[in-house]
Amino acid sequence: MAVAVRGGRGGSGGGSALRNFFSYRIFVSAMFTLLFLATFSVLFSSHPSHHDSVIQTTGNAYVQRTFLAIKSDPLKTRLDLIYKQANDHIALVNAYAAYARKLKLEISSKLRMFDDLAKNFSDLAFKPSYHTSLFKSDGPVDEDVLRQFEKEVKDKVKNARLMIADAKESYDNQLKIQKLKDTIFAVNELLIKAKKNGAFASLIAAKSTPKSLHCLAMRLMGERIANPEKYRDDEPKPEFEDPSLFHYAIFSDNVIAVSVVVNSAVKNAEEPWRHVFHIVTDKMNLAAMKVWFKIRPVKGGAHVEIKTVEDYTFLNSSYEPVLRQLESATKDVNNMKFRNPKYLSMLNYLRFYLPEMYPKLHRILFLDDDVVVQKDLTMLWKIDMGGKVNGAVETCFGSFHRYAQYLNFSHPLIRERFNPKACAWAYGMNIFDLDAWKREKCTEQYHYWQNLNENQTLWKLGTLPAGLITFYATTKSLDKSWHVLGLGYNPSISMDEINNAAVIHFNGNMKPWLDIAMNQFKHLWTKYVDYEMEFVQMCNFGL
Repeated sequence: MAVAVRGGRGGSGGGSALRNFFSYRIFVSAMFTLLFLATFSVLFSSHPSHHDSVIQTTGNAYVQRTFLAIKSDPLKTRLDLIYKQANDHIALVNAYAAYARKLKLEISSKLRMFDDLAKNFSDLAFKPSYHTSLFKSDGPVDEDVLRQFEKEVKDKVKNARLMIADAKESYDNQLKIQKLKDTIFAVNELLIKAKKNGAFASLIAAKSTPKSLHCLAMRLMGERIANPEKYRDDEPKPEFEDPSLFHYAIFSDNVIAVSVVVNSAVKNAEEPWRHVFHIVTDKMNLAAMKVWFKIRPVKGGAHVEIKTVEDYTFLNSSYEPVLRQLESATKDVNNMKFRNPKYLSMLNYLRFYLPEMYPKLHRILFLDDDVVVQKDLTMLWKIDMGGKVNGAVETCFGSFHRYAQYLNFSHPLIRERFNPKACAWAYGMNIFDLDAWKREKCTEQYHYWQNLNENQTLWKLGTLPAGLITFYATTKSLDKSWHVLGLGYNPSISMDEINNAAVIHFNGNMKPWLDIAMNQFKHLWTKYVDYEMEFVQMCNFGL
């Protein structure tokens, strides 16, 4: 029993200690709680500061709100949300206005509407009724004023959303279009540059001698050197001066090209034995030209005469203006006007001396070496020229290819003597009445104008302007089917027009014997190439 009593005392003493411990914890917690509440009370009772959040409008106005004011008045929170919504829509409106300016739509009605809407949003906060009641007062917010303010904001938000929805697709497309335009402009710049580079490369290719052509000329010349007894000069034939026959003049240093002209003319002639071809070349290619026509004589009994420029002794610098100008130019190392080999060769100027080269003939047909004959041409010698000197196909249409394009009409002599709207014509297939030529003194006319043009003040280098001047008012227009041009530069010539033509002309840089020739026309020339000729095969011509 005594033990039991002692145990009870011991338990009572332990419970008292436990109660004392919990009482102490409660006391400490209470003290910290009171300290926190006191601190919080001080904070809330202090004067509200204004380092609060700031909402900036496009009018540079600021609305200041304090943390305490928001907590003390729930309507302040509502005001803050309304202003945040307005501010978000101001930013969106300004963003679309910026798009409009980027698209250069400053004067558009939509841009003005965007600017007005953004300004109305900004001005709303400065209305006296709202500015005083909602933003300047530290007291409670007037709910009626706030409701009216909210209604106006929501109306403007609705208008902004409608305007943005209407403009979004349009402006997005406009931005895409602008980007596409910028891309097109950049690509166009690259295209112009590529065209210039291509034209330059094409010019180099056109003025260069292909390896196969060089090989052919060398092989033919080697054959002449190796077998001189086989290629002795023949005696002149009487047919060369017979005016009753059909005479052609071809001036070239290109063996394969001349062979195609002669071959195509003979194959399409009804009476080939009545056709005479007068070929004039330079000294370098004379042997090659003679060997070719010796090895591959013209079929059908047609006649071929081959000479060089030097065989015509009257062509010297005291008589021929171009030769004199060439001699003068070579003395001046800085003179660039005769650097192009095309203008250094007298082969290009022989066309102005046909009556003196063939004094016993009445008519002669001049052919360039880049033509192909597709029909019998004998009717050209029977055309009534009506006293004119030159029969040619006119090339003008609209305002193109008229005298104004070739001659300098700012020069008083040109302006006085010629009509700028006169129609130009084509060199390449021209029937000349040599009797009318002599009567009109066309060679003297050529000399007169060529002497005046020594400094290229009347026209630039080339034989066509000189021809237009020389045969002005003495040219008879031929039917266009006699001569179709442009196969060396114009890919859009119709095949019907080509097939109906008596002569097709590969004028331009894309000659048919070059790799840059237009494939759709090249076969019209290659079908007259003599691929069975051994030297053509040895030089891999056309491969």
